[in-house]
Amino acid sequence: MKWVIAPLLSVGLLTTTHAQAQERYPTKPVTIVVPYATGTTTDLIARAFAPRLGEILAGTVVVQNRPGAGGTIATQSVATATPDGYTLLMANSTHAINPALYTSLAYDSRRDFAGVALVAESAYLIVASPQAGAKTLREFITMARQAPGRLNYASAGIGTSTHLAAAYFSSLAGIDLRHVPYKNSSDYISDMLGGRVEVSFVPTAFLLTHIKSGKLLALGVSTRESMHSPVEVPSTREAAGIDYEYTAWFGLLAPSRVSPTILTQLSRAVRQAQEHPDIRTEFAKLGLSSRDVPLAEFDAYVRADMDKLGPFVKASGARAE
Repeated sequence: MKWVIAPLLSVGLLTTTHAQAQERYPTKPVTIVVPYATGTTTDLIARAFAPRLGEILAGTVVVQNRPGAGGTIATQSVATATPDGYTLLMANSTHAINPALYTSLAYDSRRDFAGVALVAESAYLIVASPQAGAKTLREFITMARQAPGRLNYASAGIGTSTHLAAAYFSSLAGIDLRHVPYKNSSDYISDMLGGRVEVSFVPTAFLLTHIKSGKLLALGVSTRESMHSPVEVPSTREAAGIDYEYTAWFGLLAPSRVSPTILTQLSRAVRQAQEHPDIRTEFAKLGLSSRDVPLAEFDAYVRADMDKLGPFVKASGARAE
């Protein structure tokens, strides 16, 4: 029987070795797909995190931008990617909006994704061109009330979070602003600087350089308290007596069939990266905050946002073009 035992032992060793090889992760570059152009807040966050995640995972993490169609092109590419943990999506609040915005999507936002981690959250700034003629939020609201539909606001597209942020504020302030949707948020910067569009509602980081230089004015921030860093901005309550709270989230998603082991490893890596001094410094510069949402709770966090924003999207009448 000895001649039988040796082959069996060899098979057992090979099986164990193969299983261990399968469990090693990563063994090749991990790609974070960003559904927006370079320079957007989502892109800045992904690029800040990629090198830190690479260090923690002892591998390489790269960022790939795939803008277009309100983020749905990139999102579909991740939904249909091989579920091996090597293709991830850096999503934001628009991911929770799109199911209500589009009559049909080539993917299921709830079924086809597994949440990895909440990476960052951001308040919104109400940013105005100096050519608009308003130096304060109260002055801007007065101008808008005196001339309904005359003042324009830019967004990254119909139904995006930048659109809904503006629509929500307008309803609270009782003003009528004319919506000018762009294909990407980065496309309207020159029009803002040139005064062709009067105002926009954007995550803190997006127009920060132009705000600091004085080329654009931050009239209010969408939080209960005023902002003191990275720029001084009054809350809308302080600036105009309006209780306006609106927050964007940014998080990593994976295809839904990625193994729980890899999801856990990725989630832990994100949480470690959030504690890195470079990330903390970068977040402070961009006006971003981080919050620990355990892996088991992140899917519920995203779905709760879908449930909250879906009715508002439908009530706004927004539909994807």
